[in-house]
Amino acid sequence: MDVTFSSFLVQITSNPLLLVTTLLTLGVIMVNGWTDAPNAIATCVSTRSITARNAIFMAAVFNFFGVFIMTMINSNVAQTIYNMVDFGGNSREALVALCAALFAIVTWATAAWWFGIPTSESHALIAGISGAAIALHNGLSGINIAEWVKVIYGLVLSTFMGFGMGWIVVKLTEFIFRGFSRRTTNIIFQNAQVASGAAMAFMHGAQDGQKFMGVFMLGIFLANGQAGVTNFQIPVWMMFVCSIIMGLGTSIGGYKIIKSVGMDMCRLEKYQGFSADMAATTCLLISSVSGIPVSTTHTKTTAIMGVGAAKRITSVNWGLVSEMVWTWILTFPGCGVIGYLMAKLFMNLF
Repeated sequence: MDVTFSSFLVQITSNPLLLVTTLLTLGVIMVNGWTDAPNAIATCVSTRSITARNAIFMAAVFNFFGVFIMTMINSNVAQTIYNMVDFGGNSREALVALCAALFAIVTWATAAWWFGIPTSESHALIAGISGAAIALHNGLSGINIAEWVKVIYGLVLSTFMGFGMGWIVVKLTEFIFRGFSRRTTNIIFQNAQVASGAAMAFMHGAQDGQKFMGVFMLGIFLANGQAGVTNFQIPVWMMFVCSIIMGLGTSIGGYKIIKSVGMDMCRLEKYQGFSADMAATTCLLISSVSGIPVSTTHTKTTAIMGVGAAKRITSVNWGLVSEMVWTWILTFPGCGVIGYLMAKLFMNLF
């Protein structure tokens, strides 16, 4: 199905439920921009390579390019998210359930942001729509296990590969620059940190932007009574809209999360911040090309842990790490239950 911008505008003006779904989807994208994007720039801000204000602006710009360019090249992540659940059956009820899932995601993400805890909007999205699909079908028949396996792979990849890559990259960086003076390396890595922060922001947009566009397309198909669509092409206008909204969310800022990830969890020098960024960027690139939806939050924070642990284990604030891990663990059941309950409530009300 070819979704043109003009036909989409006609649909949202004639279908109030699609309008609500669109607004909630854009709301989730904006929340992702101000809660997940700060993870991308936390290290370059904490090492004082760039000011927080300039870093947020830089992240907004590169989020935009990440969403747009990577989706043009490869939309595998969006396809995975789209096919993860089955919203077949009554299209109107399915659209109401999807609205409930998006509402649950915004609620969960805003609460985590308020407490300054870097939760994963990716996993909140997956859990929320899964809970809504279970509510819609009154069972697990709405879950595509084959696609969910990719999520489990992504969870392992973002956690263990992020940590391992962080450890390896920082050790390699230390080896390459062992003969340089501290003053020289500070100058080199101050600029390199800005570049690696931009690369990290780009990959955040590449990963997370696709996830939400998959949900966006699902809402449009349900509004047209076409729950059975399995393959689709993301229209260019949607790439622009989603990337602009994500960039806008990033520009709002996320100073609490920048402080938690970039300062409180582990004190980093400039070369360490660069190493964490490059390790996380590499992991995200591999997963994006492979079509595996991973959490940018998990990837970046575990990369920082790996960099800190490479110096000494006590360099990492494991108390804060345990709080983050518990939040990650609770995201799936917590957001899934909220999505389920909201879907049941919304379907009874509407």
